[in-house]
Amino acid sequence: MKGSINVIVWSIETKPVMNPTNPNSIFHYRSWTGRKPSLFYDLLIYVKFCMVVGPLFHMGWYHLFYQYNPVSPVWGNITWGHAVSRDLIHWLYLPLAMVPDHRFDWNGVWTGSATLLPDGGIIMLYTGISDNYVQVQNLAYPANLSDPLLLNWVKYKDNPVIVPPPGVGLEDFRDPTTAWHAGDGKWRVAIGSKINTTGIILVYQTTNFINYEPLDGIMHEVRGTGIWECVDFYPVSTTDISGLDTSFNGPDIKHVLKASLFDEMKDYYALGTYHPNNNTWMPDNPELDVGIGLRVDYGKYYASKTFYDQNKQRRILWAWIGETDSENDDLLKGWASVQTIPRTVVYDKKTRTNILQWPVEEVEKLRLKCIEFNGVELGPGSIVPLNISSATQLDITATFEVDKEALEGTLEGDVGYNCSTTGAVVRGTLGPFGLLVIADDSLSEFTPVYFYISKDIDGTYKTFFCSDEMRSSKASDVNKNVYGGLVPVLDGEKLSMRILVDHSIVESFAQGGRTVITSRIYPTKAIYGAARAFLFNNATGVSVTTSLTIWEMDSADIQQFPFESDDVMLL
Repeated sequence: MKGSINVIVWSIETKPVMNPTNPNSIFHYRSWTGRKPSLFYDLLIYVKFCMVVGPLFHMGWYHLFYQYNPVSPVWGNITWGHAVSRDLIHWLYLPLAMVPDHRFDWNGVWTGSATLLPDGGIIMLYTGISDNYVQVQNLAYPANLSDPLLLNWVKYKDNPVIVPPPGVGLEDFRDPTTAWHAGDGKWRVAIGSKINTTGIILVYQTTNFINYEPLDGIMHEVRGTGIWECVDFYPVSTTDISGLDTSFNGPDIKHVLKASLFDEMKDYYALGTYHPNNNTWMPDNPELDVGIGLRVDYGKYYASKTFYDQNKQRRILWAWIGETDSENDDLLKGWASVQTIPRTVVYDKKTRTNILQWPVEEVEKLRLKCIEFNGVELGPGSIVPLNISSATQLDITATFEVDKEALEGTLEGDVGYNCSTTGAVVRGTLGPFGLLVIADDSLSEFTPVYFYISKDIDGTYKTFFCSDEMRSSKASDVNKNVYGGLVPVLDGEKLSMRILVDHSIVESFAQGGRTVITSRIYPTKAIYGAARAFLFNNATGVSVTTSLTIWEMDSADIQQFPFESDDVMLL
């Protein structure tokens, strides 16, 4: 279906006017006025601090375990929730997988990882907070491997299997990775920690997952980054788009090392080379090392974890989208936090400097009506309303072409630009331009997702990809930020973005997933039928031509597992 457009020449610097008669200005949902939770993201409702733990695929089901407080949407009583899916999109809740009920996890069943063994066995290593608040590593395994739902888990009777080594703080030793086979008959597992303010990775080896030996030295460290938690370590092929099992190593392989920096609440990663002989990992570019270089996601995003999906030979990434309102707000809502749409991860063979993240193909099952807009001309300072019937659940793909003559004729533009300090309302010579999503008619609320080009005096360009939450909500009691970073754009490439819009979540992917941003917003007016979408060009010196395809999205089916149903076997 082809769409029609009307061009409005109107700078978004113009102060929008509220419409006090908007019938949707007061909106009732779970006792929370004007704030709509996501529908196709709404997997982990009632969860606070829902870090993904131990994802895996087993006997036809994807399993998602997650940190969960079963009694309140605030921090505490950390247990493992459990849900299963056939397709990573439609989910069924299962009973709790593990609860804090032993001395070695009395104060919380924290983050862990699953390892699938060659004989079909499943090992789950997790951090427990002991009765005296020491972070220890524990072993658990399914009670019945023939159960596709893995409903019951057994904790090893002699836990913990690893305790903090000398020189490491008792509360600074957590989050074991998926184990990998080193080729010498032994398995290795990495654990995050710190020494003073230096983030470190420690590695232990084992033959039976019960007895462990620490390897000499530190696999990697970066000064000034603080404690590394939720560490992830996995191989990516430099020649193939298929994912790799965590134990894979050899030629044409890079290893991704990722750490969640607790001091910053941000996820960083770097590409490098793993040397199993001396248990070290070296970054390809020391200036882009873990904690000082590339971000997994530049938005509201933390504690990401991957797993190898042997069902479709791919690596899948999840992460926690936290709230940006207050704890009291969460109590009023009765729920908190959601997960990102799962993403595939591959090596970027074009840039050779980063990974590519992209929504799993299964999300396209939710696509409904499609509308296309081709060759839309955006002059400086213009806003173009997009004629779509619903703008709260969307999958948008868009390309942008900047007027080449004007671009080359610009001697210098916005050399010192930075997404976090300058939002979409500040006009520059070569940007910003992109889309306004979750907007209302009067533009009293909108969330811009956009590109911004800077040009140095030597003729070189830098392209930024940003998401601006500053006008996303009229609510005054929520945090709002401008997120983003640099995105590599190669010669001959058009600027491109994909945006998943879901009421209060906006996940944005630039240049095939080289740079990704997740925004958590709380619209009060741009809700349900009042939500709109616009194209915009707030640059002063260039025109932009854009083409885009928009799909309206269905809601995911998320419910309790129907144990009593006669149709269980058909799921």
